[in-house]
Amino acid sequence: MHKCGWMISVGLLSLVAALHHEARAQASLTQTPAQPKAAAGTPPARKPVAASPYDRALLRPALLTAKAPATYQVKFTTTKGDFVISVTRAWSPLGADRFYNLVRHHFYDDTSFFRVLKGFVVQWGISAYPPITAAWDHAPIKDEPVVQSNKKGFVTYAKGGPNSRTTEVFVNLRDNNSEPNNLDHLGFAAFGEVTEGMEVVEQLYSGYGDGSDMGGNGPLQDTIQKIGKSYLDKQFDKLDSIKTTTLILPPGAASGKSPSAAKPRN
Repeated sequence: MHKCGWMISVGLLSLVAALHHEARAQASLTQTPAQPKAAAGTPPARKPVAASPYDRALLRPALLTAKAPATYQVKFTTTKGDFVISVTRAWSPLGADRFYNLVRHHFYDDTSFFRVLKGFVVQWGISAYPPITAAWDHAPIKDEPVVQSNKKGFVTYAKGGPNSRTTEVFVNLRDNNSEPNNLDHLGFAAFGEVTEGMEVVEQLYSGYGDGSDMGGNGPLQDTIQKIGKSYLDKQFDKLDSIKTTTLILPPGAASGKSPSAAKPRN
């Protein structure tokens, strides 16, 4: 081989080697760096937990036993308008305390007036959320003497037998203290009275009447308890409901010793 030809070959080989080395260097610069490995024993990152749509304190009724003031009010903002219930603890101390704790923790928010019987009663108080309903179903309060009569506008707990009051309440749409519906003689103890907005209460949707198990076209209470408000929204969408409740305390009244009742944000 001629010396000049060998030298050209060596030069070409050197040039190819240099270009190959440069290409590898460029590739290493553009390659995605490896992710650092987690240290041994480090737990994996947790996904954020969605906020509860209700105050989770409501799942523990035994802890919600704050004593109510001698008198207080609750403003109900509904799909039909506003009304106010004024509570007098002396009429039914256990009933007033229970209502106070439920309102403080917004139990009645988003619930529907599922039983509206013209000329008789407006009833509500089954939670929109089945876990809450189940918790309070096992926390009844004892019966109390009837101190205040079931006259029009007065508010009383519903019950299904002795010592079975839990969360359901009703407003009397007439004087229900004489036959044939003498609720006083049946042991229904009123604890409050609608003092503002009774005309709103009387306008709540009543087209469904009683539940279908009682001869009406309304919802079944057992099904509300199991499924919640979605059952009512799908099959009884004309029912009015409660948007929010506001506790109004008299000047100087303590707010109770149970945890804060601020409604959780979604």
